[in-house]
Amino acid sequence: MDQLSHIVQYLYNHPILWVYQLIQWLLDKLLSPAPPPPNATLRRPKIAVIGAGLTGVSSAAHCVGHGFDVTIFEAGGRDNVGGIWSRVNNTSGLQIHSLMYRFHPSVHWEKGYPKREQIISQIRQLWKRYGLEDRTQFDTPVKKVYQDEKGRWIINDPSNGRYEGIIAAIGTCGDPKMPNVPGQENFKGPIYHSSKLDGKDAKGKEVIVIGGGASAVEALEFVAAQDAKANILVRSEKWIIPRNPLIEILLAFNIFGQETLFSWIPERLLRIFFYRDLSDLSPPTSTGLFTETPMVNTDVLELVRAGKAKWLRGDIKGFTEDGMRFNSRAQGVPKGGPGKEIFVKGDICIMATGYQRPSLSFLPDEVFAEPYAPPNWYLQTFPPSHVSVCANNCTYVNAIGTVGNYHIGIYTRFLLMFLVDPLARPPAFWMRRWIDMTRLLKAAAPGGAFDFFTYSELIWWFFFVIVINPFRWKWAAFVFFGVGAALPLGVVEREHRIGDKTGVHAKSFF
Repeated sequence: MDQLSHIVQYLYNHPILWVYQLIQWLLDKLLSPAPPPPNATLRRPKIAVIGAGLTGVSSAAHCVGHGFDVTIFEAGGRDNVGGIWSRVNNTSGLQIHSLMYRFHPSVHWEKGYPKREQIISQIRQLWKRYGLEDRTQFDTPVKKVYQDEKGRWIINDPSNGRYEGIIAAIGTCGDPKMPNVPGQENFKGPIYHSSKLDGKDAKGKEVIVIGGGASAVEALEFVAAQDAKANILVRSEKWIIPRNPLIEILLAFNIFGQETLFSWIPERLLRIFFYRDLSDLSPPTSTGLFTETPMVNTDVLELVRAGKAKWLRGDIKGFTEDGMRFNSRAQGVPKGGPGKEIFVKGDICIMATGYQRPSLSFLPDEVFAEPYAPPNWYLQTFPPSHVSVCANNCTYVNAIGTVGNYHIGIYTRFLLMFLVDPLARPPAFWMRRWIDMTRLLKAAAPGGAFDFFTYSELIWWFFFVIVINPFRWKWAAFVFFGVGAALPLGVVEREHRIGDKTGVHAKSFF
């Protein structure tokens, strides 16, 4: 009776969260592939997954859940399972709503904006639930991949086995960037990277934060928790959008993935209702919202309004003993342009300068040949010269949406479809034509066709690639939702048997 009373009270006090939990439960039951039984022998094609971060674990879980064998190659040790989330502060968490961070259908978030501890827990639970512990090789940095005489992939050397496909899941965040600022040796206070703030003390101090992207969010969370004051020094004109799932979803609905005639509407609304009295901190009209990944944070402007933070746009001149010389620029003045030199006092400096991008240089040289070098690949992830390679979540530059959502599974299932079904597999010629078409459609995009995209544009890419080839129609439910694989697999097996009898085997179609 007490338990029933507790449940009723929970439903009464948290109705929205209860509905969210119910949705997650339904998604898990409907869309999660069944984990393989212990010691199961999985079928080929066998996939090599490079990286045991969120994307690598999710991709591998999808593969084994659909009965295909995998091996994960992780450069670090077991502590690295979880990727970047294994290396950030305990206070770090999602800035986007977890509804848009469902990297596998079986993920169960306890709240809308989980912290690092729960995120890393969900990744590692997924890794264990799908039996990936025995399929992970730790301390194995991948230096090169190449094909044998049968077209199978070799990872480093033949002792690691042979694979029909590769999922490169190295992400976009490697080692922390720590720039060398002039006069840095003269600064009396400590200098930390934004990912190394656990256990640090800044109570009652003035903190200089260098950088205004996602790493700055980590720094601001630390500063707010310490009741300190922050001076945020930024060089570029970056949009800030509120931490609101409805707004994030609406912005991601721009299916064109670039600035349009109507882009001024959300930009104007953000200036009026979000920036309000701080509209001078917003980018100028020449810097569109759909050109670069925005900073997702509601607190930064409130900290500025409360006098606990200053947002300063300009160029760093150098450290002094107790602060920073800074060239403060007005709105719209480009980097290095004219401004007024000011002194910014600081007791501590936090480098919110992001991370080095991991290199894909282990892939064959031909995948980097212009004009089809990354990110200018088929669906942004498949190099035209090697359709059996999927660079999942590691070629994008800027986006509105998220890197940790359902598309991880969709990309993985595209790869499985290409490997299993020759008629669904695109030849290099048609992969290049799709890239050319996308470039033409986004010819007006200032940074190039693939330098910025939205989530709805990504869904449009997926839909188009399925619809354009009738031999992929039978795979649609599997690719989009991970269900109904038996039908296309059965058709492909019958095609193989017919080919064996007639001596005529299917060839790739567009």
